[in-house]
Order: sequence, then structure tokens, then C-alpha cells
Amino acid sequence: MNKYVLGIDGMLCGMCELHVEEAIAKGIKIKKAKASRFKKQVVVFTELNLDQEDFKKVLDQTGYRITSFERMPAIKKLFGWR
Repeated sequence: MNKYVLGIDGMLCGMCELHVEEAIAKGIKIKKAKASRFKKQVVVFTELNLDQEDFKKVLDQTGYRITSFERMPAIKKLFGWR
């Protein structure tokens, strides 16, 4: 399992967060996505090995811009992935 932390520019409200999460979920096979307008990021969990371009293709259509990209192994915890 992989964890991706993407910096996102342009999220202003809760609907923006939902829009980013749904766009990623529709464009890429994921386990979970959680966006935060306050942190200006989205955290994505997936079994796929992806790069920034894979996310860019999905988010470019929405108007949100990726400002940073980080990939790390996800760690299984008692109540989910971290």
C-alpha cells in the first residue's frame, strides 16, 4: 500500500475538498482520499505505484493545481491506514 501526500492549490471550502476527493476517486483506483483545505493537501491511499503526472492528469480537468508531491509506504494501524 502506498500513501501519497499532494499539496493542492485552489481549495477554498468543504465542497472543494469533496470535488478533489471525487475527481481522484473517479480517475484513479484508490482505497481512500482525504482532502483538507486548511492544510492545502490531499492524502491518497492506493495499491498502485503512481507518479505526479498520474494525479496531474486527473486534477488538471478540475482547475486545482498540484504544488507538491510525496510518496511513502502506508502503515497499517488498528483503525486504518496511516
